[in-house]
Amino acid sequence: MEKWFIAAKRADFQRIADTFGITPVTARLIRNRDIVGEEAIREYLYGTTADLHDPHLMKDMDRAADIICEKIAQSKRIRIVGDYDIDGVCATYILFKGLKQLGACCDFYIPDRMKDGYGINAAIIERAREDGIDTIVTCDNGISAIGEIASAREAGMTVIVTDHHDIPYEEGPDGERCYKKSAANAVVNPKQADCAYPFKLLCGAAVAYRLVQVLYEKSGMPDAFREAEKEFLPFAAIATVGDIMDLKGENRILVKQGLKALADTENPGLRALMDVCGVNPGQISAYQIGFVIGPCINASGRLDTARRSLKLLLCEDDVSARKLAMDLKELNDERKDMTARGTQEAIRLIGEMELLKDSVLVVPLYGCHESLAGIIAGRIREKYNRPVFVLTRGEAGIKGSGRSIEGYSMYEELTKCSRYLEKFGGHPMAAGLSMREGQVEAFRKSLNAGSSLTEEDFIPKVTIDVAMPLEYISERQIRELSLLEPFGKGNEKPMFAQKDLRVLHARILGKNRNVLKLLVESPAGGVQMEALYFGDIPCFDAYIRERFGADETEKMYLGRKNAVTLSVVYYPDVNEYRGVKTMQIVIKNYQ
Repeated sequence: MEKWFIAAKRADFQRIADTFGITPVTARLIRNRDIVGEEAIREYLYGTTADLHDPHLMKDMDRAADIICEKIAQSKRIRIVGDYDIDGVCATYILFKGLKQLGACCDFYIPDRMKDGYGINAAIIERAREDGIDTIVTCDNGISAIGEIASAREAGMTVIVTDHHDIPYEEGPDGERCYKKSAANAVVNPKQADCAYPFKLLCGAAVAYRLVQVLYEKSGMPDAFREAEKEFLPFAAIATVGDIMDLKGENRILVKQGLKALADTENPGLRALMDVCGVNPGQISAYQIGFVIGPCINASGRLDTARRSLKLLLCEDDVSARKLAMDLKELNDERKDMTARGTQEAIRLIGEMELLKDSVLVVPLYGCHESLAGIIAGRIREKYNRPVFVLTRGEAGIKGSGRSIEGYSMYEELTKCSRYLEKFGGHPMAAGLSMREGQVEAFRKSLNAGSSLTEEDFIPKVTIDVAMPLEYISERQIRELSLLEPFGKGNEKPMFAQKDLRVLHARILGKNRNVLKLLVESPAGGVQMEALYFGDIPCFDAYIRERFGADETEKMYLGRKNAVTLSVVYYPDVNEYRGVKTMQIVIKNYQ
C-alpha cells in the first residue's frame, strides 16, 4: 500500500517561466524542489564551480592548509589515511594527487575492512610512527577517532582531520549535547557547530577537493587549480553520488560539473572502467555512477581491498588500466550474486523470527560477508520501508550496518543506545557499528523501546509533481527536463500522474522477462502511447488478475478489448529507434 500526494507548493509559475525561458510545468518542478528566488533558480539551472562558497569559511581550513604547506616546504613525510568505500577512495585520490602535484613527500593508507575496520586506529598510527611519518591527514574519517588521534599527538605526530560525518557527542541528563573535542591540529568538517561554511552536506571527497583548492592558492598557484580541477571534479562527483549525498546546493553543482569533466577525462582508469561497463562517457549520468561505475569501485573494498580501486584510478597506462577495470567488474559481479543470496536469507529470517513486530529491524545475518551488510540493509529498507540494521559476525565480535527512512536519524538513535556498542558512527540515513555478541538482544530492545515511529511512518509515500494527462506531453517538455539533472537523492526525477488510462495491450519482454511493455490510451481516447514498467512484473500480473479477473487479464495480453484501467505515476521519455523518435512514458507506480 502506498500513499500518493500531489505537491501543492505555490509560486508565480508563469513569471518564472518567462524569466528563464522555460515552461510553467518546469517552473513548478523547480519550486517543488524548494528552489525559491531568482538567484537560487539561476544557480540550480546554470550553476558552476564559481558559485561554490568561499572554502576559507570552513573552520580550520586555513590552519590545515598552512600546516600542510609548511610540511611540504620542510619535506616532512605526510601520510593520507582514507577509507575503503567509494567516498574514501576518491577523497584519497584527490588529496594524494593534489599534494604530489604541490611537491609533497606523501603516501597513503586505506584501511582493510576486515583487518582494520573503519577509520584510523591504533595499529595504523603505530605503523605510521614506525615508518617515520611526521603528519597524518585523514579523509572521510577521523572525526570520531578521539582516543586514537590523541595517542598520535602524544607520539609527536601532527594530525589533520578532514571528514564529513556527524560530530560525536554525549547526551547529558537534561538532553543537552556535549560534543567531543578532537586533539587534532586541525579539523576540517562543515558539520562542526561553529563552522561558518553555509553548506553542510558535502561528502568526504568534496571536503578534500576544497582543501586542495586552498592549498593551490596558498602555494601561489590559483590559476593552476583551474586546470587541475578538471582532474579532481570527476572524483568529487563520483563520491557525492556513490555516498548517496543529497543532490542539492553545492553537491548538485559538483556532480553536474563533474559529469561534464568525466566525459572528457584523461584518467586511464576511469576511461577503462567506463569502457568495460559499457558506459558511453559522453552520455554518463548520475544513475550510471550510482548503479554501474560506483559499485565497481566499492566492490574491491567489500570483497578484497580498496587499494585495488585506488590502483586503477592512479594507473597511468591504458593496457594495465583495462585489466584492473575488468578485475573490478568481475569482483562486482560476484558481489551482486552474494548480495542477492544474502537479501533472500535476510527476508527469510525476518519472517521466521517475526521481526516485523519491531519498528526498527535488527537482522542477525551472521553467515553474510560483513562488507555486504549495508547493501542488504538498503534492500530490506526498500522492501519494508523501515529502518534496518544488518548484523554480521566478524573476528572481533558483531559488526553492523544500517540504512534508515526519512524522519529517523540513525546516528542520534545509536547515540541513545551507545552503552551497548563498542564503536559507531555515521549519518541520519546510514550508520555502522560494532558490539559484543551478548549485547545484541539488549540493543534491539533498547533501539525499539526508544523509537517514536508509527505505522503511518512505514507507509511508502509517493510524491507527484504534476498531474499531467498524456495529451500535454511534448518533446520540448521532455528536453527541458534535462535542465533539472543530475537526478538522485534530494533531487529526484520529476514524477507526473495520469488517472484511468486504458490498457490496450501488454507484453512481457527481455530474456529474463523483466520488462513490461504496455500500449495505453488516455481516458478521453485522444492519445495512445507506449509505456514501460521495470518493476516487479509477477506482482503486477497478480494485481491485475485480482482486480480485473483472469479473463480480462488474458484479453489485455492478447491485445483485445478489455476492462483493465490504471492510474499511473510516470516519467516521460523519448525513444529513438532507427532514427525515428517517439514519445513514451516509464511507469514508476500504479493503482
